[in-house]
Amino acid sequence: MKPAPTLEIEQQLRADGARVVAGVDEVGKGSWAGPLVVCAAVVRTDVAVDELVARDSKALSEKRRETIFETVTAQCTHWALGVVSANECDRLGMSNAQRLATKRAVMGLGVEVDAVVADGKWDFVSPLVSRVVMRVKADAVSASVAAASVLAKVSRDRMMRELAVEHPHWNFAGNKGYPCPKHREGLRTHGATPVHRVSWAFMDNLGLATPATLFEPN
Repeated sequence: MKPAPTLEIEQQLRADGARVVAGVDEVGKGSWAGPLVVCAAVVRTDVAVDELVARDSKALSEKRRETIFETVTAQCTHWALGVVSANECDRLGMSNAQRLATKRAVMGLGVEVDAVVADGKWDFVSPLVSRVVMRVKADAVSASVAAASVLAKVSRDRMMRELAVEHPHWNFAGNKGYPCPKHREGLRTHGATPVHRVSWAFMDNLGLATPATLFEPN
């Protein structure tokens, strides 16, 4: 069994003078439909390591993520989502969309953040926060990033289930906007919805036309 995430990285940053350390993670980057969601989470320092329940969301079932969601939120002093719509992803491109979602999440915390621990190699946080620690698979070792991972995933899954009610032909409740046979069939039969990222390559690959008005300014 893999070791559980800890607050070791966060404690090191605090020892170096950072008062508030947030974990940041995203979900939805590879999706064909729905928003890109980034979560910023600040885990309480008084929670014992063996009581921390957050794990890499990809390693947990949907049922398990839902079960621990309220506990994860209770173990955070602050948490916030940064949501970027499918249309914004189309207009901005994914790199800028991820930066915007991160800015919305960090600013939404309502507290000045001194340092961020984030998942991956590419720094999509700077210069928003003065100190950024990028770590591949950070959600497996950092409790703050693991918390952000769970909160982002559960929140976006709930959004996609709501969108499935409005758009029943694309199986959003099951695929959460990601590629799958039912999603492809829905696109071939019914075309793209207003929540699809129509600048993505799947539009050309499936022979679907991109709306001419997509990139007109709001």
